[in-house]
Amino acid sequence: MERSVTVGVDGSPESLSAAEWAAGEAELRGAPLRLVLAWPWLFNAPPKVEDSDTGLAQEMLQEVESGLREGHPGLGITSERIADHPAEVLVAAAGEAGLLVLGSRGLGALAGFLVGSVGLQVLARAACPVVLVRAGEGVEARGAGDPREVVVGVELDRPCEEVVEFAFRTAARRSARVRAVHTWSLPSTYGYAAAPLGVDLTASLSADAAQGLAAVLRPWREKYPQVEAVEEVLLGSAGEVLAEASREASLVVVGRRVRSSPLGMHVGPAAHAVLHHARCPVAVVPHP
Repeated sequence: MERSVTVGVDGSPESLSAAEWAAGEAELRGAPLRLVLAWPWLFNAPPKVEDSDTGLAQEMLQEVESGLREGHPGLGITSERIADHPAEVLVAAAGEAGLLVLGSRGLGALAGFLVGSVGLQVLARAACPVVLVRAGEGVEARGAGDPREVVVGVELDRPCEEVVEFAFRTAARRSARVRAVHTWSLPSTYGYAAAPLGVDLTASLSADAAQGLAAVLRPWREKYPQVEAVEEVLLGSAGEVLAEASREASLVVVGRRVRSSPLGMHVGPAAHAVLHHARCPVAVVPHP
């Protein structure tokens, strides 16, 4: 059996959308769904307040679970309330899950995600892929019948098998195509050039990148022959290009390099830009 799809819930519209998205993903994977609720303030609360908050938390969790069972009959669902700090609870849950799903508040119709400190801490430390879902996107982006493509950002100097395979496996489950996007920029030696690059040199650099992208994707095309894959090489910022591609996508997949240093959030500039401007759910996949 697939490892569980785990979702953090707190009763907010964002977490409810995340729970709905996670339920759909669990069905596609044939995996159980685990709901996790963290209530950090129960530690220092007076007994009567703690009892009251505990009851409200449990009631909310049961209501979410009941709604998901009704909408997804046959899906194995468990729920758990843990009195600890949300980031620590969710990072620990990610260590046992195949996928962690979180809700994120939207910045508005023309913007993307508002990723709070808890979300960033979890993204930076989670051992499994993490998907962020905005409020209102849960049902439409659930994926079972969604024909929209899965977009994945691909680096050529350090291609990450975990990231590319996640995109292909996700697309295979949805009968969707993969759009593999690689962005390139001018070599630093041209940074202060007085004149623009010639057409021949630009075309040559772009062609080299296209060949590199095709080579990275070749083994995944062979492993997932049922998945149509489109390659796209563009000049520009990875974050901006992927955020624009998210307009027509069901999911954008980006990588996060696992670092040993405890300092910093380590999400990476491209992933950070996509998280703040994407128009669809975003999967952040850790890789060595």
